[in-house]
Amino acid sequence: MTMTSEAIVFSSDRPIRILLCDDHALVMDGIRSRLECYAHIAIVGEACNGQQALDLAENLKPDIVLMDISMPVMNGLEAAEKFRETLPGIKVIMLSMHENPEYLRTAKQAGVRGFILKDVSSNDMVKALESIAAGGEAYSPSFDRIDSTADSNDDGMPLTTRERTVLRLLAQGASNKHVARELDISVRTVETHRRNIKRKLGIDSSAGLVRYAIEKGLVTLASTAG
Repeated sequence: MTMTSEAIVFSSDRPIRILLCDDHALVMDGIRSRLECYAHIAIVGEACNGQQALDLAENLKPDIVLMDISMPVMNGLEAAEKFRETLPGIKVIMLSMHENPEYLRTAKQAGVRGFILKDVSSNDMVKALESIAAGGEAYSPSFDRIDSTADSNDDGMPLTTRERTVLRLLAQGASNKHVARELDISVRTVETHRRNIKRKLGIDSSAGLVRYAIEKGLVTLASTAG
């Protein structure tokens, strides 16, 4: 796999400080062991969810947070928004198994500087980190075909990252209880999100929410219930 990135050469007299964030210990161990082979890469900390990454980053001051998307407590996309708001000097790169156009669009809107898939080679992962450390961006080449769409910061969807996630799950047929378990929040919080989504979008019915989610690319027709 060849990384799509800006032609920026990394040059520094100190290592690139990386904070890893993934809720799977084996994945984190594998990434750490790959990156520790490079003298100019320093792993300064590890977190198992987005909130822990934010807490650690305040003290550790990493250059880059290499973060998974799907995590409990706070997922990677929500954490990226928080980093942009509270720690804008720290760059975020998403690492995921999912080649999902909506994830890419949402990630760019949240201010991430890169998005790579977990099947990336060690060399390409390091090249991505170097490019981002030098002020550039880096994305897996499989995203090239949707990159022009993702570059738009206004897709006409006035929802927060959490609301998009809730809408996607609901459109796939998940119950309020299932959404609550998936996102580690209360059923009452899911119900509140659902009301807010309907209010913002001016949609009254569940069928209307599904149609909207399909139109905006949050889900495919095949992934919806019924």
